[in-house]
Amino acid sequence: MFKDEHGKQQRAVLGKGREGEIIVSCGAIGSPQLLLLSGVGPAAELRKLNISVVVDNQFVGKGMSDNPLNTVFIPTNRPVEQSLIQTVGITKLGVYIEASSGFGQSQDSIRCNHGILSAEIGQLSTIPPKQRTPEAIQGYTKTKRELPHEAFMGGFILGKIATPLSTGELSLSDTNADDNPSVTFNYFTHPYDIRRCVAGIRMMEKLVSSKHFTNLTQFDKLAEDRLLNLSVRANVNLIPKHTNDTQSLEQFCKDTVITIWHYHGGCLVDKVVSSDFKVLGVDRLRVVDGSTFSESPGTNPQATLMMMGR
Repeated sequence: MFKDEHGKQQRAVLGKGREGEIIVSCGAIGSPQLLLLSGVGPAAELRKLNISVVVDNQFVGKGMSDNPLNTVFIPTNRPVEQSLIQTVGITKLGVYIEASSGFGQSQDSIRCNHGILSAEIGQLSTIPPKQRTPEAIQGYTKTKRELPHEAFMGGFILGKIATPLSTGELSLSDTNADDNPSVTFNYFTHPYDIRRCVAGIRMMEKLVSSKHFTNLTQFDKLAEDRLLNLSVRANVNLIPKHTNDTQSLEQFCKDTVITIWHYHGGCLVDKVVSSDFKVLGVDRLRVVDGSTFSESPGTNPQATLMMMGR
């Protein structure tokens, strides 16, 4: 049973031939949720929700991960071209250094609902599930309206951690397929991830102090704490900030982390699916999407996912 684009329930019947099979491609959040709702997952968790157990597999919904992203704001002394990511630099520790600029040329561009600035389509993942409330979104919207226009007149250097070692899990909130499951990614809980973030921030500071930047920025030499203070003010996640954000790069990383929606895990190979993506213990059922990835590419995973589908 499934709902079509008009919300009407439809029924699909699997053919009797050997070649007939079901392919689940609901993404890193939707696919493990669908397996759990269908009785494939940890038996104890399923029984709590009165779901009949088809396959007892403790790994469904486990190993959830997301590439954490942190940004440093770079104020400029003149308008800059509006630009998304064009060039990527990769450090030895696997930090992807990228940049975007020019999205504060008008008042409206700051406050409209778009992409990385929109809590409603992603930034709620940076706080625990119980804190993801309508009040949190309202507070976020209010904060967004109060962001200084000048905070977006320049650009941002982005540092993204490839292959994070911090992982979380996904579990069902209820048995309604239309309701979001409970998901945690546990950003920066592994010490190596926080170490790489700090190294990435230091690399950004080194870039900003170069002569190529000092000719463009608002200050001849940006003091480290001032630069980080500006970045904390311009940050758009829902995490409460701490007074030592600019004194501890570790705390800065934890408090300013945002998602860029590279979620993966939950149906990992050799734990939930086989090497050819067949669900373990179930005939004629595959999962083909990012939920099978133990790691996601440092840049956009779309091309990888399309090749996987082919």
